[in-house]
Amino acid sequence: MTITHMNERSKHLLIVDDDTRACSLLQRYLGAQGYAIRTASDAPQMDKYLQREHFDLLILDLMLPGEDGLAICRRLRALGNNLPIIMLTARGEDIDRILGLEMGADDYLPKPFNPRELLARIQAVLRRPRQTDGTPEAPIKIGFGGMEVDFAARTLTKTDGQIYSLTTGEFAVLSALLQHPRQPLSRDRLMTLARGREQGPFDRAIDVQISRLRKLLEPNPSRPRYLQTVWGMGYVFVPDNEAENETEPPVKPQ
Repeated sequence: MTITHMNERSKHLLIVDDDTRACSLLQRYLGAQGYAIRTASDAPQMDKYLQREHFDLLILDLMLPGEDGLAICRRLRALGNNLPIIMLTARGEDIDRILGLEMGADDYLPKPFNPRELLARIQAVLRRPRQTDGTPEAPIKIGFGGMEVDFAARTLTKTDGQIYSLTTGEFAVLSALLQHPRQPLSRDRLMTLARGREQGPFDRAIDVQISRLRKLLEPNPSRPRYLQTVWGMGYVFVPDNEAENETEPPVKPQ
């Protein structure tokens, strides 16, 4: 594993929700916290804003007229747009939250919610992954298996030279794992490192992100070499020499 040294961002948010009263309340509350806010009631209005302005985060309601939140999320990711997305899931069903994450959302919040909770989620998603336990800040680049993760650009360069942009969720989870090589991390610990909060009892966000990352990183995602499962606990990043040379690894792939 090779390690080669990161910064802050602005705070311009776009809220996409057809509930005009809720949008107005959030615009006032988040505006008072120092954020610049735009609101849109549907996908066409959202697209107009995205074409002419820069945003740091998208707050996207699941239930929208016309193109719904899941379809919007899927479309943006397919176009290579990795704008961080927090999905608002009025249905409150666990499957809807999982689908949102699988489509590329970085976090979700079930309605109704306390605006302070949304503020905490926004801050966690916008925060660059950095350690709060005395360990060093993230390096600029980490290389393993002939691949390279660029922390500044949030990209993955594969062995064939192809460059892939990582979503905020993928980047946060991968960053936490890569900065703790050979250290098994529980799902709760990984959630805290990546998102700044504890995992809920039915929160599959980490498992979904790990699945997405394995498809990007692993030669055979069903038998992962680098992002391995620690049964009954969570996950561990195993650097090159150990991933390639161990005949009886201490962790078993999922």
